[in-house]
Amino acid sequence: MAITVIETKIPEIKIIEPRVFGDERGFFMESFNQRDFTRLVADVHFVQDNHSKSKKGVIRGLHYQLPPHAQAKLVRCLSGAIFDVAVDIRPASPTFKQWVGVELSADNKRELWIPEGFAHGFVALSDFAEVFYKTNDFWHKECEASIRWDDPDLAIAWPLDVLPCLSEKDRAAPFLSEARLFQ
Repeated sequence: MAITVIETKIPEIKIIEPRVFGDERGFFMESFNQRDFTRLVADVHFVQDNHSKSKKGVIRGLHYQLPPHAQAKLVRCLSGAIFDVAVDIRPASPTFKQWVGVELSADNKRELWIPEGFAHGFVALSDFAEVFYKTNDFWHKECEASIRWDDPDLAIAWPLDVLPCLSEKDRAAPFLSEARLFQ
């Protein structure tokens, strides 16, 4: 088996640990295997890959897409380290407003599975961090939505030791109470 699945406090969110083969030359790992992923996590068909680079303290998020183009994501950090967050934004869910945060890094090679119905964001912990993620639907501007990263109703414990750096779009994001949510 190429992956180990680690459960989180929100059952739908999973931490994926790939099997890594390392020696004096470096390492090898399967970053994604459709058969293992379907059997252990979810049956999903990915259609788009995204890649970003951020300097320390950059917060990206909390982003999501609404139906009919909701997105599930499989996120990993290729270089550096991030604190990655998934927030349940499904009002009918027993875990509504709860969040899971995990450090993803080039060293630990972990991935975070975030299904549809969750907002996603991260903060770069290292001088620079490159993040790569797969999505199961294409980006659609009309379905795009976001929530403020510092919403007090969510009380996300961002591990910040520098002032956060945000895009104008993320600074203008609404609070959860004003955001468009999954129904």
